[in-house]
Amino acid sequence: MTDRILILDFGSQVTQLIARRLREAGVYCEIHPFNRMDDRAIRAFEPKAVILSGGPASVSDMGSPAAPDLVFNLGVPVLGICYGQQTMCAQLGGTVEHSDHREFGRADVEVSGTSPLFDGVWRPGGHYQVWMSHGDRVTKLPPGFRVVGTSPGAPFAVLADEKRRFYGVMFHPEVAHTPDGGKLLNRFAKAIAGCKGDWTMAAFRQQSIAAIREQVGKGRVICGLSGGVDSSVAAVLIHEAIGDQLTCIFVDHGLLREGESKEVVDLFRGHYNIPLVHRDASGLFLERLAGVDDPEKKRKIIGATFIDVFDQEAHKIGGAQFLAQGTLYPDVIESVSFAGGPSVTIKSHHNVGGLPERMKLKLVEPLRELFKDEVRALGRELGLPESLVGRHPFPGPGLAIRVPGPVDRTKLDLLRRADAIYLDEIRKAGLYDKIWQAFAVLLPVRSVGVMGDGRTYDNVLALRAVTSTDGMTADSYPFPHEFLARVATRIINQVRGVNRVVYDVTSKPPGTIEWE
Repeated sequence: MTDRILILDFGSQVTQLIARRLREAGVYCEIHPFNRMDDRAIRAFEPKAVILSGGPASVSDMGSPAAPDLVFNLGVPVLGICYGQQTMCAQLGGTVEHSDHREFGRADVEVSGTSPLFDGVWRPGGHYQVWMSHGDRVTKLPPGFRVVGTSPGAPFAVLADEKRRFYGVMFHPEVAHTPDGGKLLNRFAKAIAGCKGDWTMAAFRQQSIAAIREQVGKGRVICGLSGGVDSSVAAVLIHEAIGDQLTCIFVDHGLLREGESKEVVDLFRGHYNIPLVHRDASGLFLERLAGVDDPEKKRKIIGATFIDVFDQEAHKIGGAQFLAQGTLYPDVIESVSFAGGPSVTIKSHHNVGGLPERMKLKLVEPLRELFKDEVRALGRELGLPESLVGRHPFPGPGLAIRVPGPVDRTKLDLLRRADAIYLDEIRKAGLYDKIWQAFAVLLPVRSVGVMGDGRTYDNVLALRAVTSTDGMTADSYPFPHEFLARVATRIINQVRGVNRVVYDVTSKPPGTIEWE
């Protein structure tokens, strides 16, 4: 079995980053709420090590969250991060108190002792940048611990009990603002916990194929194919496992970008020879969207119509026992509230809406253990074309939410042409892979212009491009003015109906990436 690390979540906003850093080092790990893993579940997990995440609570408050006592009796290494360090110290006999000297943001840690955690990364006497976010601090060490790192606001910034292999850090090694954080996590996982770091996409591919075959047996599977990265990778992986027991249903809602519908059909029906039902329902979707300008109503109409059409096509096929979808790991991780309980149940995430319940199908979700970048890596492992694997995120409602106000075929065709030009110029400039997401928006605004010797009164098009790591926050991409001028000129010259182009420089927050 692959070595794995258990991450117990105390509600930090950056707990997912711990998992990402470890997986980047080839170490498999899972995140679980601290209060959802009883002793039996922890033992069954067989962790090579345990990491206690940060969190918003205060150890000194009544009823504050605590790690299961078993964690400290398993005989495996434990790393406590921020709140994780504090609860570990409090539970093992130390003292944690509120501090008048709080630390938020960048801080400086001085290494005051040697430790296997630092070998090859930090040297004694050195000063290193980290990222802090705490108001409490340890004031008395538990028995067996010593200080190996200090900061102005945390005299016990790094603690170590080498005999039991227990470590605590007040800073967050998982964030980019701690430049050496990934290396420290790597040291903990491999040098201290002994993880081999052999979790690869090639290994995951083979494990998943075996798991799919075991789950499905001789049953039939239908997959809702959108043409996006997640559903495409899931479909190819499942087809590799069970062949023609899989049928994909591609509901074409007429809201995709230029050429995407044909690309999906050619790739899956032609190249991969996967049984594919292609239903062009664009007329039905546009009919139901006619005159609707509220973005939330648009989303609901598109979702409900998708379910209706998918259901119709699935019943035509008949005999399916399983529904496949591209659910990812962030969709199934529970978050933890300030009170210590899960803030919500695992969020409802069905790429095909309520179909599993409506059609009484069992779910096949082969990607539910992966982050987005890992799905892309799996897609490359499966041989999917880079044009698909590296594609920017695209919203489920498609271009309908990039046309603020009522949607019709004329507006969509205009937007498609302009968007294609914009993306073409981005690719020609070698910028596509440096941008998280780029797209055009057809605004419900008309402006006066002059073209030739005549007056025009035509549409305004907004361009949007952002950089991001996870889509939660984003900054506008700093295109050179010359690039934007070139794109605007080409769009106005080649797309009849547009006479003005603007660039959106709003960050997220306060804005969102999409306009609707």
